Amino acid sequence: MRRLRGPAAVLATALLLTGCAQSVDPIERLGKKAAEGVRPHAAASGRAHRLWGLTRPLARSPVHPARPLAGHPAAHALPPVIDHVPTRDPVVFLTYDDGAEHDPRFVDMVRDLRLPVTLFLTDSVAAPGYGHFARLRALGAGIENHTVDHRAPAGLPYAGQRAEICGQQDRLRARLHVRPRLFRPPYGSYDRTTLRAAAGCGISALVLWRAALTPAGLTYTHGPHRLRPGDVVLVGPDESPGPPLRERTVRVLREVQGRGLTVGRLEDYL
Repeated sequence: MRRLRGPAAVLATALLLTGCAQSVDPIERLGKKAAEGVRPHAAASGRAHRLWGLTRPLARSPVHPARPLAGHPAAHALPPVIDHVPTRDPVVFLTYDDGAEHDPRFVDMVRDLRLPVTLFLTDSVAAPGYGHFARLRALGAGIENHTVDHRAPAGLPYAGQRAEICGQQDRLRARLHVRPRLFRPPYGSYDRTTLRAAAGCGISALVLWRAALTPAGLTYTHGPHRLRPGDVVLVGPDESPGPPLRERTVRVLREVQGRGLTVGRLEDYL
């Protein structure tokens, strides 16, 4: 067995000594070094894009939208359902439904490319890998709600839908110290009851998608058949054999760059 040396050994010892001593925020327990890894950033050398299969660096996105969204619903109103953000910024938004924990190197990709991503988590799927999602959150990933048990909401009674949505709000607050504002209903299934339940759980918007990556490439919910600024893109989840999540993400990034776009952080726009 390979022995750890230097900073890695110090970090491992610290984690062993403190991990079982008390219950603390997983992000605090991991610390900055654990989130970044003990090896230097590939981004610091200017070669991260080549390491991950891109021909040029990913352009930086605006920190804030050039034209902030207006007309957010009042507290008593139902949340809007969006698959596209009306913006002139040359950005699209990469979203993932669970599955990221099955590709450990996905964390390296997010770190090296400084890639803004949004993760919609289902407790029954994500629970074994919350430490993985804590690392991604420490790198800036958005953590949002995808229900407790991944049941299609449409047609369920209000109490059942509220339990699925509010229950996951509570779990994510307990596990990752975050209270999501965004919700993606499993399978894109929702009805007016879903909107009422989501509003009651503190959700400000239901997020679907304009484009999704399939084995045949990007498919679109409606035309035109190309990426446009503001599109929400679904990448994943890892439910069938195929390339790892990082390879599928690179495939989308090449398409994004080919359209003269880059990746923005969804939470900055909603």
